Amino acid sequence: MKEDRSKMAAKDVQLDPRSAAISEPLSSSSSSPAAFNAVVSAANKSRSCESTLPVTQPPCPGHVLENVLENVLQFLTCRRDRNAVSLVCRSWYRVEAQTRFEVFIGNCYSLSPSRLTRRFKGVRSLLLKGKPRFADFNLMPPDWGAQFAPWVAATAMAYPWLEKVNLKRMFVTDDDLALLAESFPGFKELILRCCEGFGTSGIALFANKCRQLKVLDLIESEVTDDEVDWISCFPEGETHLESLSFECVESPINFKALEGLVLRSPFLKKLRTSRFVSLEELHRLMVQASQLTSLGTGSFSPNDVPQGEQEPDYASAFRASKSIVCLSGFRELTPEYLPAISPVCANLTSLNLSYANISPDILKPIIRNCHNIRVFWALDSICDEGLQAVAATCKELRELRVFPSDPLEDSESPVSALGLQAISEGCRKLESILYFCQRMTNGAVIAMSENCPQLTVFRLCIMGRYRPDHVTGKPMDDGFGAIVKNCKKLTRLAVSGLLTDEAFSIIGEHGKLIRTLSVAFAGDSDMALRYILEGCPKLQKLEIRDCPFGDVGLRSGMHRYHNMRFVWMSYCRLTRGGCRDIAHALPSVVAEVFGSDVDDDDDNADYVETLYMYRSLDGARKDAPKFVTIL
Repeated sequence: MKEDRSKMAAKDVQLDPRSAAISEPLSSSSSSPAAFNAVVSAANKSRSCESTLPVTQPPCPGHVLENVLENVLQFLTCRRDRNAVSLVCRSWYRVEAQTRFEVFIGNCYSLSPSRLTRRFKGVRSLLLKGKPRFADFNLMPPDWGAQFAPWVAATAMAYPWLEKVNLKRMFVTDDDLALLAESFPGFKELILRCCEGFGTSGIALFANKCRQLKVLDLIESEVTDDEVDWISCFPEGETHLESLSFECVESPINFKALEGLVLRSPFLKKLRTSRFVSLEELHRLMVQASQLTSLGTGSFSPNDVPQGEQEPDYASAFRASKSIVCLSGFRELTPEYLPAISPVCANLTSLNLSYANISPDILKPIIRNCHNIRVFWALDSICDEGLQAVAATCKELRELRVFPSDPLEDSESPVSALGLQAISEGCRKLESILYFCQRMTNGAVIAMSENCPQLTVFRLCIMGRYRPDHVTGKPMDDGFGAIVKNCKKLTRLAVSGLLTDEAFSIIGEHGKLIRTLSVAFAGDSDMALRYILEGCPKLQKLEIRDCPFGDVGLRSGMHRYHNMRFVWMSYCRLTRGGCRDIAHALPSVVAEVFGSDVDDDDDNADYVETLYMYRSLDGARKDAPKFVTIL
């Protein structure tokens, strides 16, 4: 399992397929009668005046309104608001396209690159997503697609002033990076999150060509080791770097080159190093870059100190780094060195220990000084006792993620309902939680719903199949039902454990703001799926695995799929015939099936292992591999 463990806060404008069509809206004009009459009245008044000055032609009222609208839209950054504006009429559609400089595309197959470049002429920032999230859990076959190549080729021709590219779960090659670097002389930001296909040679070429580069973040990506010293390829002289993250690069680096790069990067605020940077080397970097606000520590283990030499004072380096507010890394932590971070704990707003297998005894002396923490990620090795310490100290906590140290379903998790209830009682400002465990109770989940009503994200992953309330043995219906009822702002929900159709009935009735729903090993029948599809009006992303839902449940959402970003169903009870019916009835929806290797004459030949269904303005993709059937 590969879970995205780095926070991304982006304000990119979303490209909604409904507002991205090249054919303009049917409304003919956006000019208001009042504005038109005012212009005509002024023109008539000028003709009645005695003057030797030439009479000028009054401006077209449509052009006047477009100029005003253009100035107004520059201040409109909410992606959904801009989508709504573009659907008002032709004039607003045209002006919105002219003023949109940041585009967010949630599915790279929802439209073609050519459609993007035909409509928007001045894009400077592109955020593009490829594979669905279940790819992080090895549920997506390799070589499925999501190629960046057609996108970089199109943008290279259309957007010479492109400055930012943010990719997630895309297949990016070294050639793509080379074209990206060569096509945009003012390029400034590249973020590759959960991407694959490229190596250190591609990164080296990109770093060398982009002389205005401010951000290079490689996050949870698979980077091939080409045995290239990419750190040495940054241009000589002072750089513009503000953020450099390479925690996921699993190859040794040239530390001397890294040290020199940090030294000549006076604007560097975020530095996240890989496990190949030792604690001694981290100390040297911190001494030279006291301006850092976000630090990824690398391994956080010392090298062997030569006999007769004194070990550096690591705590003094942290004491001098008064600007640090975010700490992450700790990839190969030596626990006895963790207290060295104590001098910055009081200033921390974010602490990520999701790679540090530490006990509650190691955590407690650290966390008791972190009163300002708003984001905390950790492994379940901290146990319920560690979560109780967090609850006692971190009263400003907004986001909590607890990952499993052993992702196997049958492994015993050291966190339980006790830790969850402690968090709900101590951290009442909590807004987002991801919690992996094996033992949970309805009482603890109900307490969370009552104590933390501001929750917008609730993801409870009860590892193992169909696990009931750990104390009573009853289904978890009451707990998840309480979350949906009491947390009125909930937009993302993940459910698991033993759940009946009644739980989904409650979700459908009360989950009016839910946009993303993930379901695993839950439900009794197709009615559960029907409750969701008929009751959650804002649902955009639906992820389902190992549930007893079949063609009847799938057909119950016929009225919804053209407005949803995607539906993923794996290891359910779908047939090719049922999926084909949806594809034929909804031409704007693409239905892909894959994963089954059975022969056509087999009794299970009609069984669909995985269905991935999404809306698209340009129909089925042209790069589908042989194992993918597009219905």
